[in-house]
Amino acid sequence: MIGLLLALFTGVFTDTKTPADIHVIIATELGEIELVLATEKAPATVANFLSYVDRRFYDGGVFHRTVTPENQPHHKIKTEVIQGGINPVRSGDDGPPIALERTRDTGLYHLDGTISMARLEPDTATSDFFICVNDQPALDFDGKRNPDGQGFAAFGQVIRGIEIVRTIQKSPVDKQALSPPVKILSINRVDNEELH
Repeated sequence: MIGLLLALFTGVFTDTKTPADIHVIIATELGEIELVLATEKAPATVANFLSYVDRRFYDGGVFHRTVTPENQPHHKIKTEVIQGGINPVRSGDDGPPIALERTRDTGLYHLDGTISMARLEPDTATSDFFICVNDQPALDFDGKRNPDGQGFAAFGQVIRGIEIVRTIQKSPVDKQALSPPVKILSINRVDNEELH
């Protein structure tokens, strides 16, 4: 089932795959998660994420939040994600918020293993990101999770390590806060030569 969903989503990337597509590896204390970023479909969001990667702001960061059907009693629309962010000592160094690249415009949807930017209001995302566990259509444009209906900015897909995402989601939690947080050791680009 996971393989089928991954094939369906990565088709969005592979049908139009270009040398510009960038792979990154999130090294956590529980294992590695490899993603491919949709540089052509969500260029501003990818550039924003990579600006933090390239400045090493995620090194020493954490996955600090998990959302499961059980820990969101006040939401009629349930979602499943894990959320991570930059090293806490860098929290005052967030860049400016970026414009929301809506799924309506990018054609990238919140499927199992999709990486997307966390936000409060539209056009407020900075460095925090989340990864979907199972398909989450409520997070797409016109989805029902947020009253504004604008959805979130999907910008990539897990291609290796979805089991690490699921392990993080099931880690000990205090309400929605991972307790303790899961450490992000580093996030690095993967050179094209390393992919062969």
